[in-house]
Amino acid sequence: MKISQKGLYALQAMMMLARNHNQGAIKIRDIAYDEVLPEKFLELILLELKNARVVESVRGAKGGYQLRREPSDVPLSEIIRLIDGPLAPFGDAEQLRERIDRDPDHRALYQVFLDVRDAAARILDNTTLADLVASNGGVSGKTRKHAKFTKKESASVLPMVVGGHKGE
Repeated sequence: MKISQKGLYALQAMMMLARNHNQGAIKIRDIAYDEVLPEKFLELILLELKNARVVESVRGAKGGYQLRREPSDVPLSEIIRLIDGPLAPFGDAEQLRERIDRDPDHRALYQVFLDVRDAAARILDNTTLADLVASNGGVSGKTRKHAKFTKKESASVLPMVVGGHKGE
């Protein structure tokens, strides 16, 4: 499974919104600063999440973005699928099932891929934003050192994160 940089940024922003769920809307500038994310790219990500009705925008002096649902009702799989598409590195589950049926010589191989896909999907379907915030002790991004990471540095830390956008 590969998560794009865009997907990782979306997850980080959603975690901040989850940590601050009952405190009202948060400005894009504040999310970008606290999570060390590029503001212009974050605007596009939040707009995509808004169009998918995962977050909502609030206008005015106290405006910004906030979650539309409780953090416990937002599974990671929903965010990843919205931003990066299917969870499986070899196509979706239906494609793998078709290959298992059509290619008896490689059935065992495709079954392993399907099992990996199903295990990853199960974990991501059953892990919510609330779970992440709780396991992090509710720690805010403000307690972290504000250091910019290059794409190469972040990829070496998280090899499953790939640069670019959907389709790369």
